[in-house]
Amino acid sequence: MSKILIIRFSSIGDIVLTTPVVRCIKQQLKGSEVHYVTKMAYKDMLSSNPYIDKLFTADDPAGNIYGRLRREKYDVVIDLHHNLRSFLFKTLLGIPAHSFHKLNIEKWLLVNFRINRLPHKHIVDRYFEAVVSLGVSNDGRGLDYFIPPADEVDTGFLPAAHRAGYTGFAIGAKYATKQLPPMKIAAICKKISTPIVLLGGEEDRHKGEEIVKEAGDMVFNACGMFSLNGSASLVKQAERIITHDTGLMHIAAALKKDIISIWGSTIPGFGMSPYLPDGHSSRHALVEVEGLSCRPCSKLGHSACPKGHFKCMNEISPETVAEYCRVHK
Repeated sequence: MSKILIIRFSSIGDIVLTTPVVRCIKQQLKGSEVHYVTKMAYKDMLSSNPYIDKLFTADDPAGNIYGRLRREKYDVVIDLHHNLRSFLFKTLLGIPAHSFHKLNIEKWLLVNFRINRLPHKHIVDRYFEAVVSLGVSNDGRGLDYFIPPADEVDTGFLPAAHRAGYTGFAIGAKYATKQLPPMKIAAICKKISTPIVLLGGEEDRHKGEEIVKEAGDMVFNACGMFSLNGSASLVKQAERIITHDTGLMHIAAALKKDIISIWGSTIPGFGMSPYLPDGHSSRHALVEVEGLSCRPCSKLGHSACPKGHFKCMNEISPETVAEYCRVHK
């Protein structure tokens, strides 16, 4: 029996994107035992994953994580983070390890010199390159996200108009240049004829209030009301999801939702677009301002537009987004 440790410390979307590898290892290597190490902040995302036999947190306050992992006597480590910290984990464990190619140089060349040497390959498929030598291949079933029953949200708290169906709008993102300005989101909401539920964390609460004030009662602000799993439950119950390049986008893909993704300073060409199952009926519409010489300006994002004009988001057409909502009915 193989005993395998998978490393991915953060963040929300990146962890969700590792789930096909987890599933395929567990199902294709019969009798294998799969362990996973991540940060404490993301443990709840994986706690109900049936393909993970044991979950560790790298920043566990109980300490001595290296000693605990060494005692497990793994056969192999699959490093899907591939940074200095994961290198330290692999070195201290002293066992065979496989990593994926992060393409940092290729991304740097594109951002700084507009030299595009990126392969036309999604990061999920690059993750699978780390396990091909184990005889594991992609089953084409897409991403997984398992919501614990206790975290499922009853939509009875929503206004009556929203209970018969709503569009979810994930309004946040880690970096400001990956987010539409609040008034642009409000303009989109006003073009959509169906109820909308705004999704995000506590940090998005104030922005959600601005949007509701401008867009009216057909928009409900659920930002900061629930845990990540609770927000995922609202994603699951939505008719479709409008989203920035953020973790909830990948959760929506895992839950097989129709997705309208809106891109600013980053680009889908980095390999992080919604990853839907082969042959599934879920659809993805991509909205971006093409032809901007300043885009992409970062592989991750910035706190503000480096050029000051923020054309990549300010020039997004509300009518285009609304039209995709009508098409995705």
